Amino acid sequence: MWRVSSAPPPDWVLARRRAVGDRIREHRRARKLSQEKLAELAGMDRQAINRIEQGHQAVLLDNLIQIVEALGISLGDLD
Repeated sequence: MWRVSSAPPPDWVLARRRAVGDRIREHRRARKLSQEKLAELAGMDRQAINRIEQGHQAVLLDNLIQIVEALGISLGDLD
């Protein structure tokens, strides 16, 4: 059985989360997309895109797949 920890993630996880958000922002801006337009293309809301880019929200794999598909990149491009 899986247990979900209520403890905050380690600092290195938070740093990677911010780095992924930074890469999403870079790709979005390179394609001249607003957060609103990326959200529309990815089937998400703008606030979610903002939280992901800021590193304030853990991202489900499904959401990452939707984002990279909307940006026309691969998951590896976020590393």
